[in-house]
Amino acid sequence: MKNISVIGSGTMGNGIAHVFAQFDYKVNLIDIQQTALDQALDTIAKNLDRQVSKELLTEEQKAATLKNITTFTSISEGVSTADLIVEAATENVELKLKIFKDLDIYAPADAILASNTSSISITQIAAVTKRGNKVIGMHFMNPVPVIKLVEVIRGYQTSDETTKAIMSLSENLGKVPVEVNDYPGFVANRILMPMINEAIYTLYEGVAGVYEIDTVMKLGMAHPMGPLQLADFIGLDVCLAILKVLHNGFGNPKYAPCPLLINMVAAGKKGTKSGEGFYKYTHGSKELVVSDKFTQS
Repeated sequence: MKNISVIGSGTMGNGIAHVFAQFDYKVNLIDIQQTALDQALDTIAKNLDRQVSKELLTEEQKAATLKNITTFTSISEGVSTADLIVEAATENVELKLKIFKDLDIYAPADAILASNTSSISITQIAAVTKRGNKVIGMHFMNPVPVIKLVEVIRGYQTSDETTKAIMSLSENLGKVPVEVNDYPGFVANRILMPMINEAIYTLYEGVAGVYEIDTVMKLGMAHPMGPLQLADFIGLDVCLAILKVLHNGFGNPKYAPCPLLINMVAAGKKGTKSGEGFYKYTHGSKELVVSDKFTQS
């Protein structure tokens, strides 16, 4: 596999495109808006500059990486020669099903269709195609160029051949693939999201403040980032969407999202992407400042 198409140019999509291009794969990055694609290329260039400054890449390697990426605003054109398509659109079931229906029509018959979904059923996604054996989950972690893990999710119909190909490909990217089965939240988010949700409940019920909760988990449990800061980094809207998938998928009240999380997302406080969540984020500043909403007087 040398020709890779990536659907979606947001944080995950541009990170996935970056990594494939860095390892000399030809990448077609696809989004419905050219402005989003331009922004993605700018982000990739800045991230490559960071790698160059740390002497992880040379200027020549940076230039070669950017040269490997071509942008498209049309799915049909962008996937016409793909060996592998990685969908990295918003974590929305209806949107993903629509994309995979289109991919099944426009992608070459032997192309593997992968989703970067962090919680949605690969079996459900595969069911809208006529190539269920070639549909698989390829869940990268943010930031993609840095985090080694790729959670490889095997759907009900996914073949051994497809699974082995994606496991091998992930290793070629310098990643560590881990094969898991297709149940809501897979492994990563089935364990992570209840912890984040419980941290939000701990805040909601007044047990402790934002800083205190995160400090306990960082210093006491050796987490590099507290759960509330991590929720901001992931996106509170994404956390809410995943918890809904878990709650609906298992029918277990332990996965019910905290009312505080629901209200914050409704109010547009989505974390780093919106400039405020449990913390306030100022462009250019790395200082961690608790949101005024949660500052105790």
